[in-house]
Amino acid sequence: MALVMYWYPKCGTCRKAKKFFEEHGVAVTEKHIVETPPSKAELADLVKKSGLPIQKFFNTSGQKYRELGLSKKLKEMSDDEKLDLLASDGMLIKRPIVTDGEKVTVGFKEEQFKEMWV
Repeated sequence: MALVMYWYPKCGTCRKAKKFFEEHGVAVTEKHIVETPPSKAELADLVKKSGLPIQKFFNTSGQKYRELGLSKKLKEMSDDEKLDLLASDGMLIKRPIVTDGEKVTVGFKEEQFKEMWV
C-alpha cells in the first residue's frame, strides 16, 4: 500500500512532513483530515497499529481541545468514547498521521520519518 498522510494544509507541522516527503522523493496520498477525517473504525485500526495510547492521537495544542476541556474529561472517558470524539472532528486529531497500512506515525519527527518512511 502506498503511504497515506492525513493532514491539514494550514498546519505548519503537516507542511514540514509534506516537504520531507517531497525532498526524499516519497510518494504520498494526501487526505485532508478536516474535510475527510478518518472514520471511527479507521482510527481504531490506526491506534492499534501505532502501538500508541489513544491519548497520543489528540491534538492537545488545538483550540477545539481546549474549548471542550478535554485535558480533564479524557481521563474519565472510555477508549470507545475517545474514538467517537476523534471521529467527530478532524481538528481534534494530532497530525499528520502517516500509514502504509502496517505502520503508523503520529506527528512529525524527522528522525522517525527517516527510519519509517525512507
